[in-house]
Amino acid sequence: MKIGVVGLGKMGLSHLSMINAHPDVEVAGIVDSAGYLLDVLGKYTGMQRFSDYETMLDTVELDAVLIATPTRMHEPMVRAALERDLHVFCEKPLCLTSAESIALGELADERGLVTQVGYHNKFVGAFQEVRNLLDAKAIGQVTHVLAEAYGPVVLRAKGSTWRSRKSEGGGCLYDYAAHPIDLLTWYLGAPVGVGGSQLRRVFSDHTEDEVLATMYFEEGVSSQISVNWSDESCRKMTTKVTIWGTAGRIQADRQECQVYLRDTVEPPPGYQHGWNTKYTTELTDPTWFYLRGEEYSAQLDYFVQRVRAGKVEGVNTFQSAAVTDRALELISQDAAVGTSLRELRPAQPTPATTTDRMKRRIFRKQP
Repeated sequence: MKIGVVGLGKMGLSHLSMINAHPDVEVAGIVDSAGYLLDVLGKYTGMQRFSDYETMLDTVELDAVLIATPTRMHEPMVRAALERDLHVFCEKPLCLTSAESIALGELADERGLVTQVGYHNKFVGAFQEVRNLLDAKAIGQVTHVLAEAYGPVVLRAKGSTWRSRKSEGGGCLYDYAAHPIDLLTWYLGAPVGVGGSQLRRVFSDHTEDEVLATMYFEEGVSSQISVNWSDESCRKMTTKVTIWGTAGRIQADRQECQVYLRDTVEPPPGYQHGWNTKYTTELTDPTWFYLRGEEYSAQLDYFVQRVRAGKVEGVNTFQSAAVTDRALELISQDAAVGTSLRELRPAQPTPATTTDRMKRRIFRKQP
């Protein structure tokens, strides 16, 4: 299977290292705007190199492309590949608008092409186990979820990278909060509404560093979102999901899935009433190549096997990514509206007791 890799930044180089080691793949071309980087890779790998994406598409025989460029560039690059009947793996998020994501999904469907977006958490054993437990109704009816992500991405004022410009990468919301929000849409489906959204700056001049919001789902389920990529208390990105249900609770991160089951339900096989812990190491199959985590290799192998089998349906398709993009869009729109505080005192004076008058005085002291 011949693949072209486009964009050789941090994630692009990681993807290139893994996919180049895949036994069923030949990297037929690489694309980047940095001439020095292309020269180095050419010297030590012999890969065919291009500074122009369209030139690679038109001159190299390919089955698929792997796109890891800034988010703003995804839509035209993905569309160009689909129009040439190439299968596409694209880094997350898919697009900066849900309309673009939906259109790309429809185009891929029309042409019967395999698509996948790089939401790697769906290939983490602990997060997969959460989905299995929810499908089995292990904690009864889900009532509320807390989805979190923290990490030390932006720890000082800067504005020189594409991630620091909202028009390029979408800011903390699209580049970071997308991960836990994508897990939520996987677990609970498309949200029916959002509220109380706040996009706050800590260090960045042109985008937010913190995301706070509430998402609402069918059957009265709600979820709090708490994300901050300026959190230096975390050595690296930490994604967590805690789910409360009528019969227990699930909490999971990359390392483990902890489950509390009440004695009102029959435990699934391998579980008992009370606390249970399953570790990612025991829930994850070995991969052919390890870099950063099994999930990164696993998602690429999954894409390769889907292409080989012509399996259009699967995990992390453009259609599912569009649901996540729509959720991100709703949060952005809700935050733009802002919040307001209603006047606590009545518009027209009314007879009041001493206690009522004291309450109003206290309220007037509030900012």
